[in-house]
Amino acid sequence: MKSREKLSCLIFSRGVSRREFLAAGLVTTAACLFPYKAVVEASRAVSPERVLSFYNTHTGENLKTVYWSDGTYVPQGLADVNAILRDHRTGEVKEIDTDLLDLLFNLKEKMGSAGPFHIISGYRSPETNAFLNMISKGVVKNSLHIQGKAIDIRLPGRELKTLQRAALDLRRGGVGYYPGSDFVHVDVGRFRFW
Repeated sequence: MKSREKLSCLIFSRGVSRREFLAAGLVTTAACLFPYKAVVEASRAVSPERVLSFYNTHTGENLKTVYWSDGTYVPQGLADVNAILRDHRTGEVKEIDTDLLDLLFNLKEKMGSAGPFHIISGYRSPETNAFLNMISKGVVKNSLHIQGKAIDIRLPGRELKTLQRAALDLRRGGVGYYPGSDFVHVDVGRFRFW
């Protein structure tokens, strides 16, 4: 009997159907093709809680909160994140996309950091974004910041270039590198970088 046939007999004699075996193979293949999704799913399986920490460089506020626990998002944690990521110019609060929070959680784990993300810019009201677009070439008219799907950050104690590379490795959304202003932009739009 060939080794391939022996493996097949061994697998299927233990009660695994061909359909289950093929499904497991498809999941494994998908994890290889879509590593970010695999990382997210793995973190969901391993972490009973997801914690994020922030320091708002404009208001001086600090936050450490559980935003996800036991398979579900925590309403109070999300509200706290929405508040600290508000538009600091207008005070306007917007719901932050949970995909962005999951991206930050995965980025924190990839960086091996327990420290807070320093917020340069979280949510931006349309008025604030229009003003910044007028005075800066780096601010786009239809920024994902307006939708609560983007954040500009730094991570003290970590090189900015290392943070950028880690975000690029996740291949999830946009990654902008701004060494002159000392921050990295991440968003949950299509994958791109600049």
